[in-house]
Amino acid sequence: MGNRTAAQKPPEHLIPFQALKELPTPLYQTQCMLHKYEFLLCGGRNERACYSYHTLKNEYKFICEYPSHVNLWGHCVVKLAGNSNNNKHSNQITLLSFGGSFKHTLVMKYASVWSNISNKLKKSNNCNQWVPFTDNHNNLITIGRDNDDYDDYCGVRAVIGGSNNHLLFITYFPKYISVFDLNEFKFIEYDQLPITTDNYIGYHCFVSNSENGQGQEMMKTNKQDYQMLLFKQNTALSIKYDESNNIFQFHNLHVCKNIASFFHYAYVRVNDAILFFGGWNDKVAAKAIISKSVHKYSIRENKWTTFQNTLPSSLYACVAILSEEGNHIHIIGGQGDRGTIVSTHMKTKVREWDPSQLVIIIHYWIRTLKIKLGWIDDFDKIVIKYMISYLNMALIFVNFLKKLTVMFYHFFLSISKKYSLNIFKISFPFLIHKNITNLFVHKQMEKLSNFIENPNKSLEFNVHIQ
Repeated sequence: MGNRTAAQKPPEHLIPFQALKELPTPLYQTQCMLHKYEFLLCGGRNERACYSYHTLKNEYKFICEYPSHVNLWGHCVVKLAGNSNNNKHSNQITLLSFGGSFKHTLVMKYASVWSNISNKLKKSNNCNQWVPFTDNHNNLITIGRDNDDYDDYCGVRAVIGGSNNHLLFITYFPKYISVFDLNEFKFIEYDQLPITTDNYIGYHCFVSNSENGQGQEMMKTNKQDYQMLLFKQNTALSIKYDESNNIFQFHNLHVCKNIASFFHYAYVRVNDAILFFGGWNDKVAAKAIISKSVHKYSIRENKWTTFQNTLPSSLYACVAILSEEGNHIHIIGGQGDRGTIVSTHMKTKVREWDPSQLVIIIHYWIRTLKIKLGWIDDFDKIVIKYMISYLNMALIFVNFLKKLTVMFYHFFLSISKKYSLNIFKISFPFLIHKNITNLFVHKQMEKLSNFIENPNKSLEFNVHIQ
C-alpha cells in the first residue's frame, strides 16, 4: 500500500452545495450529534444555546442553553454509546459535554423536541437540560486530570469505544491521549502521541476506525484491540489500543502537502474515506490562509485526493455531519476569511465525493428493513432514481476500479402499499470475471424508468455477475 496523492480532474459540472435554512444564530466551533433525522447543535464559541435541526423539515427548534457559568471555547460533545446497539432507535439519548478552555463536564438526556413525547419526558426525567455529570452515588465527576491546565482541553477531541462501548478516548493539547472508563468513572490510561514539538494537537480530526463512520462505535480488529485515526496539519496517526493490557500502538501515516499546513477543518467519516472541508493555517494577519478546499483520505489505500471543486467560500471552525440515510453531508456554521462568524448551513451529495456511497445506501435499506421502520412517503421513487443513477455509472465503476466483482443478492422488499419491488444488495471489491455491457445497463435503466412511470406494475430484477 503506497503513499499516494492524487488531484481529481475537473468534472464537466460543478459539485452543488445546496444552501439550507440559515442557523438561528451565527455559530462556530459548534459540536453536532446525529439523532435519527435530527442534528443536535450543542453550543459554540461563546454561544450557550443548543438547537435541533430536522433534516426532513429544514427547520430548527431551540432545546436549551448551557448553564450561565459555563464558558464554551473548544469543548467536545459525544453521544454515549449505551444509547446505540439495542437502544439505537430509542426516543431518548444521552450526550456528554466536556473540556474546552474553561473546563466543564455535563450530561443531557435528550428527547426529541419535535415529538410530544419529549414534553412528558422532560417533566418527569429532567430531559433536555445540561446537568452535572455524576457517578452512581451522585458524586460529581470531572473529566480532566487535576494537573492538566485549563488550556489543555481547548480543542479536545474524543471518541467512544471499548469492548462494551464504555471507554472514552480523549486526545488533547499538547500531545496527549487518555482513556476514561465511563463505567468506573475514572481514567485508566495516559500516553503521549509521537508528534513533533512544533505541531501540538487541538481542533484536530479524531475518528474511530469503524466500518461506516455513521456511528461512534469502534471496529474490533481483535477481541480487545481498537483503532482510531488522528489528523492535524502534517501529523497523521493510526492508533491502536489493546484493552486487555492498556497499551497504545502508534503508526505514522502519509499526509499530502495540500492539507499539511491546515487544521480546524470540518471532517466526516464516510465509508472507507474521511472527507475534509476548509481549514486554517494557524497564521494571523497577512499570513493567514483560510481554505475552501476539499480533500479525501482513503483509509484502505492510504491515499489522498484533492478535489478541484471547493466550498462556495473559505471556511474554518465549521462542522460536518453525515445524514441519517448516509446520502448527504451537511456543513454547518464556521468562520470566514474575514473573521466573520457565519450562519450558513449547506449540504452536498456524498456520491459526488465518494462513489462507494452506494454501499452506504444499500446498508441503510437493509438496516431499515431489520428494524422495521416505516417507509418515508415518496422515498420509494427516490430510491429507484438512485438505482438508475448508479446503473448508468456501472461501466464507469468497472473501468475505473478495474478489480471488482459486482454481486447482486436478491431479496424482496415491500414499499408502501402501492407495489412491491425486488431489490438487490451490491458489494464490491474482488476480481471481475465478466463485463457489464452497455446493452445490459440500458435494459435495466429502461425497466426502472418504466416502473417509475407505472408504479402499479411489479418489477423483478435478478442478476448475478461474478
